[in-house]
Amino acid sequence: MFNERLKYWMKLSAKIAVLVGLLVACAGRSQTDSIPQKAPLNSYFFPAFLNIDTNLHHKYPFINFSANCFRFYTPNSKNWEKLYKDFQAMVASKDRKLNFYHIGGSHLQADIYTHDIRTYMQTHWSDLPGERGLVFPFDLAKTNNPWNYEFKSPNVWKNYRSVSSRPDGVDFGLMGAVVECDDSVINVRFRYDKTETKPGFTRLRIYHNKGYFPYELNFGDHEILIVDKYHNENLGYTETIFTDPVDTFDLQFIRTTNQRFNLQINAFQLSNALPGVSYTSIGVNGAGLYTYLANRNFEEQLKESPPDFFAFSVGTNDANVPYGSFNPEVYKRNLENMMLKVLRANPNCAILLTVPNDAAYKKQYPNKNIARQREVIIELAKKYECPVWDFYGVMGELSSSRKWMSYDLMRSDMVHFTAPGYHLKADLFIDGFEKWLQQMSKRTIK
Repeated sequence: MFNERLKYWMKLSAKIAVLVGLLVACAGRSQTDSIPQKAPLNSYFFPAFLNIDTNLHHKYPFINFSANCFRFYTPNSKNWEKLYKDFQAMVASKDRKLNFYHIGGSHLQADIYTHDIRTYMQTHWSDLPGERGLVFPFDLAKTNNPWNYEFKSPNVWKNYRSVSSRPDGVDFGLMGAVVECDDSVINVRFRYDKTETKPGFTRLRIYHNKGYFPYELNFGDHEILIVDKYHNENLGYTETIFTDPVDTFDLQFIRTTNQRFNLQINAFQLSNALPGVSYTSIGVNGAGLYTYLANRNFEEQLKESPPDFFAFSVGTNDANVPYGSFNPEVYKRNLENMMLKVLRANPNCAILLTVPNDAAYKKQYPNKNIARQREVIIELAKKYECPVWDFYGVMGELSSSRKWMSYDLMRSDMVHFTAPGYHLKADLFIDGFEKWLQQMSKRTIK
């Protein structure tokens, strides 16, 4: 009798233990279900205004401010989540440099709105001066140079732009242009100009001819600050390292042989060891995606300073053709191939696709190709989990350039903006960036 009762209580205790375990497991699942999860990126509601002046709504009622955001079309974006973590760590710890690139055509060669963005990135957060990144001496090429820096030289230079002149022996890189001089002594001076941001540099890299390079470099008064000079024949650059930051240079190339040689320069890179954003704008008047795809040294130079962020604002020239001549599939293929170049340089790069501005074809006809570009851009945004800045939609879509022109925001060609128009475009971009930061910081739901 005693043994039978013992067996009964043992079985009952086992059943109770199983029941308690099930109850605990259910409670655990219930608690897990209540833990806040990441909200889908494509479900975020963007406010019409964040830090942008709300009076602009009354001043420019034709602008669709509610469309101004970096809009995601997928619930997640690994690369943009990484950028947010890295950006927040940079702001909090002042411990890293993030490489930002922005590519386009004439809008970016002028470097008005992109310099406003650069200034914001390098001044909005304290103790994050960043660096200037890559620049090109458009002054020496006798074309419009960005207002925020200048190059001067007493020598005579030939210039080659990848949009119009591709002679044998001239290879284009990231910046899409080359200047050439065959003098035995060549002088080049660089100065910042008309800008609040003048980050110093302790490294100056000059991208030039590959292979044999018969020049000595002399920096005049700054020569005593130089601790090292390095020449890379395979990639075609010479790098000079200074002990202290400088924000200007007077450089002399002295040829070491009597044999004639054509010095070709396709970029200067101004770098330092300070935390912050390096913001390089890439733009050549008239350039399209096909232009940059054909630049032989584009990808290898990009890999030298891999991008953390890369904004594509290329498309105005691609679409500047009659409606029947524009092939959306060709545009899509070209854009995707350019995106793949960026992702090969850094698979974790956060890519931003921007829809080109509304423009008039031949200064008078509404360009319906831009809406077709937007469809392609959204398709690629979904495929690569990246956001879209729909500036075409923000402007007011088809024929809105005429309205912008009437408010002195665009030039009479209804393709390019006036200085106030470019500054407004920068304000809108910055507002979109700040909305993205807010979106990421509030990305929790019950």
